Amino acid sequence: MKVEVQLQEMFDAGVHLGHRRRQGNPKMLPYIYREKDDFQIIDLLQTYWYLKIACQFLCDRCSRGKRVLFVGTNRHIGKLIEQTANNCNCWYINKRWLGGFLTNWTTMKKSIFKMEQNQFTERESTRIKRQKARLEKYLGGVKTMKKPPGIVIIVGQQKEINAVRECQKLKIPNITILDTNCDPSLTDLFIPGNDDSLSSVNFILKKLEEAIIEGQTNYQKKRKNKFRKKIYKRYNKLRK
Repeated sequence: MKVEVQLQEMFDAGVHLGHRRRQGNPKMLPYIYREKDDFQIIDLLQTYWYLKIACQFLCDRCSRGKRVLFVGTNRHIGKLIEQTANNCNCWYINKRWLGGFLTNWTTMKKSIFKMEQNQFTERESTRIKRQKARLEKYLGGVKTMKKPPGIVIIVGQQKEINAVRECQKLKIPNITILDTNCDPSLTDLFIPGNDDSLSSVNFILKKLEEAIIEGQTNYQKKRKNKFRKKIYKRYNKLRK
């Protein structure tokens, strides 16, 4: 797709719309095109290039079998986070980030395992059902997670700062949509863009989703080819 077409699509989606100048983070100034009526306007050309880099990174890592976790707990984007993650067979957290989810993974894994248990007595049923409903609410999008993710995609850096810190501590690469009030020094890869608008977030997540699916397809092809080579090798041994 031509650059001009993508820039127009980003403009139509409101990706360029930032916060008021007084709310902005000075570290985001290099990614701001101009100010209009006291609002900061994001440089869409830079958004285009950084989005392209993020997509290439995702495709490459997913081609190696890395799994992705989407994080975004702002109420108005929660459903979009869930849909995007489900579309590309990824994990998601869209209600609340539970402190220590990554850094205290051993304990969290026990909670996820507990959520999957269905056997309980009649006396315990009400209490356990209530507990399970709570776990399902906060951990339903990660119930198949057996180990920490290889990449974390974050929407809403300020609200998800605990997730950001945990990724940093464990050196898990994170990709973040950065609005003009965010800090680019807290993320490995970022995409300058409006993280409040549903249409803006949807546009960016769709591109990331496509990159993930492409990488997953490449990974499956590699696995099939590896399996075929193994079979042929055994077959040739038997023939000898």
